[in-house]
Amino acid sequence: MEPHRIALVEDHALVARGFETLVDGAPDLSLIAIVGTVDELVDVDPPPALVVLDLRLADGSDPATNVAALHRLGAYVLIHTGAEDRALVQSAARSGALGLVRKSSDPGELLAAIRTAVRGDAVFNADWAAAIDADAALADARLTEREQEVLSMYASGETAVSVAVALGISRTTVADYVKSIRRKYEAVGRAAASRVDLYRRAIEDGILE
Repeated sequence: MEPHRIALVEDHALVARGFETLVDGAPDLSLIAIVGTVDELVDVDPPPALVVLDLRLADGSDPATNVAALHRLGAYVLIHTGAEDRALVQSAARSGALGLVRKSSDPGELLAAIRTAVRGDAVFNADWAAAIDADAALADARLTEREQEVLSMYASGETAVSVAVALGISRTTVADYVKSIRRKYEAVGRAAASRVDLYRRAIEDGILE
């Protein structure tokens, strides 16, 4: 099995060197690039599956803009930061980053987060949850009670068929509910294109623990 391709966007040399040493010791991961700005990853071909992104970069770039640019490259994003700026964390969360790991974290915690995020799975911890919970900008999608039921099951990994059986409705009706849920979230500026997005929305809104 080929190792997962990852890249680091980090403009502090000492942090970058420590990260490189850590990943070099993980046979399932391949660090293909260390750059100081997101723009420098545009010509990397094939692109990384996951980009570990520092929130505060010397070029003054906005986290939301950086996450969006990395998504256009087809990469998942994991935030790696030492900053305490909750507004920046919230900006990254709203943009679809999969989670946050602090630079002060244990190396094992960082590797575990990378291995989770490179699969496209959300990385939840106390820092990430606190930022999301405190984010007044997460607008209410106003889901109905039935839509919340469908979301809680579908976002947890159930298939449309299993949701339909459990709720006594048709698979087509489940699909219609999922489409409606996505439209409502997108209408209030909260991405819901993928199942991972829906899982994150359900966590943010307390529909899932």
